[in-house]
Amino acid sequence: RAAARPVLVVFDGRYSEAVYNHIPHFQLIEISSQKTLQTIFRDLAEKHRIKSLGFEPDSITVSEYKLFKDQFSKISPISLTSLRILKEPSEIAYIEKACKLGDKAFEHILTKIKKRVSEKELAFELELFIKKQGADIAFAPIVAFGKNSSTPHHQTSDQRLKTKDQVLLDFGVRLNNYCSDMTRTVFFGSANAEFKRMYETVLEAQNRAIEFLNHKSSIINLKSKGVKASRADQVARSYIESQGYPTIPHSLGHGVGIEIHESPRLSPVSKDNLKVGMVFSIEPGIYLPGFGSPRSTRVEAGGVRIEDLVVLEKNGPRLLTLARRDFTEV
Repeated sequence: RAAARPVLVVFDGRYSEAVYNHIPHFQLIEISSQKTLQTIFRDLAEKHRIKSLGFEPDSITVSEYKLFKDQFSKISPISLTSLRILKEPSEIAYIEKACKLGDKAFEHILTKIKKRVSEKELAFELELFIKKQGADIAFAPIVAFGKNSSTPHHQTSDQRLKTKDQVLLDFGVRLNNYCSDMTRTVFFGSANAEFKRMYETVLEAQNRAIEFLNHKSSIINLKSKGVKASRADQVARSYIESQGYPTIPHSLGHGVGIEIHESPRLSPVSKDNLKVGMVFSIEPGIYLPGFGSPRSTRVEAGGVRIEDLVVLEKNGPRLLTLARRDFTEV
């Protein structure tokens, strides 16, 4: 049996203090003017007789790729997602802590929703609250008022809140290097009947996807080959379409862990099987760019999304985000 190779970390000298303090158990190699990245790679290739090198294609630049190609005989793209797709109990505990802080952040931000507040101001309040708790944001929060909520990944703007706007909040917490992710849509003032119907449709679609994973047949499959992720997507998507609304323009969900988007993917074309130990989002949405559904009267543009994280356990899914999901007017 070949001896295990050492785990090497090559780092920029500007970060030497942080590296030595936080990861002293790795073999550390500092880049300097005397020891460039090129010479480090050359020496490593010679010392360990490295003929082939794997790299994460989403994590390097073109110039870094050229550097690898010059120093190693063979380089091949690899994916580490398969190593991270099943979470250890300690990882699930970290994600759950991040989710609990996200729940608190949501309750806090409800107190900041006032007339004339801007999307950017609410996003700042979210970030400030999370950082005051000793954590960080997992990604730049999405805050969308009124018609802006019809864009799934709206770029938070200077738009100010007015009465009868919906408020879509999509944000995550990074704690102990693990992420949470959640979306809530609330209404400022009194929502009309159509928006209430939209909200209840999205909530029911999410509940149906969760119930599908909790069904006896799904739990039996969890213990063997797993449950097709595409089937969970289909359950939520088909319900929204059955109510006369357009299809969800994005996947139903995605894995969450060290990164905010990981495997598995819950989409119509996903080949993933959902198994015990996976943590992922379930986030159906309805987005109307101008008019309502064919069954509705004309309404202003807008959208609704509800997103929660679940962990699959041997007895079925368990919600990690516990913030209120009922229809809320503020």
